[in-house]
Amino acid sequence: MVFTDVELEYLRTQRLGRLATLDPRATLQNSPVGFQVDENAGVIEIWGRDMGNTRKFHNVEANGQVAFVVDDLASVTPWVVRGIEIRGSAEALRDQTPPNAYMSREVIRVHPRRVIAWGIGPDGARVARTVTPE
Repeated sequence: MVFTDVELEYLRTQRLGRLATLDPRATLQNSPVGFQVDENAGVIEIWGRDMGNTRKFHNVEANGQVAFVVDDLASVTPWVVRGIEIRGSAEALRDQTPPNAYMSREVIRVHPRRVIAWGIGPDGARVARTVTPE
């Protein structure tokens, strides 16, 4: 299992994340994105209305290096930040069946290699681990 039950529970409550990609000139791009988790495959899927024409999609096609962060403020008094950072590789896939008709047929699929979580779970501790591909 790529994600723990606590991580999946947190990810199910969130709608937006930020995807960092690297373009062919080694310039970083960070994009706000909607996402979903394919729990069976242990991947993050990022769809969009015109995904195949986006810079992030072309960056992933070029090198596949990504970092993805989902975080939020659980409270401001007291200050409680929580989130998950996923580092790994990604693939830019074409001609896929989107989850709804509004989205195009391209998807970025993020394959976690390192997962860092903080502020979630019963004790809210920072937990980092390497994920072994199956």
